[in-house]
Amino acid sequence: MSDFTARDVQELRKATGAGMMDAKRALTETGGDMDRAKDLLREQGLADAAKRTGRTQTEGAVGYYLHRQAGRPVLGVLIALASETDFVAKSDEFQQIANDIAMHAAASRPRWITREDVPEDAVAEEKRLIAAQAANEGKPEHIIERIVEGRLNSFFADNVLYDQVYIKSDDFDGTVGEMVKQLAAKMGENISVAKMARVAIGEDS
Repeated sequence: MSDFTARDVQELRKATGAGMMDAKRALTETGGDMDRAKDLLREQGLADAAKRTGRTQTEGAVGYYLHRQAGRPVLGVLIALASETDFVAKSDEFQQIANDIAMHAAASRPRWITREDVPEDAVAEEKRLIAAQAANEGKPEHIIERIVEGRLNSFFADNVLYDQVYIKSDDFDGTVGEMVKQLAAKMGENISVAKMARVAIGEDS
């Protein structure tokens, strides 16, 4: 049983500007101690991360992954990882993360980068299908809304790059979005995946 509540997570987020998962992780690691959790987030550079998101990104690097093997699809992925400065963009770690995300996208086939990129009509149609499926399963009408919300999160986890769990868990245990956020915290810059292109020949749609 956790030593903190959802309200504690919200309070920590408000106090530090950290993301929900980062706040939750900090409280877990500190046994629910709010002050220690704040210090931990600051040590990790995750506090006030939200303040960086509006800063202009004029630099970056292109990560790539190319797969060619007999009997398997020809596959190529390009990832544009954006940063604020050329100094950060040229670092080996930054380029490696860009390549790692490209490799992940090759295997996990995301359709969009963030939830905000998902068209409203696609979300509406998915909600309609989930609700119809739940009704056909005989679920009570009063809980269908909660079912839709839960299964919609699964839809995002399957199709949105930032929501997907990074494929090489031995290297990073979390989502691609969390990996980008940690890199931004470490570098002290606004970093994000700006563009994604995935091309395959001989792969089922």
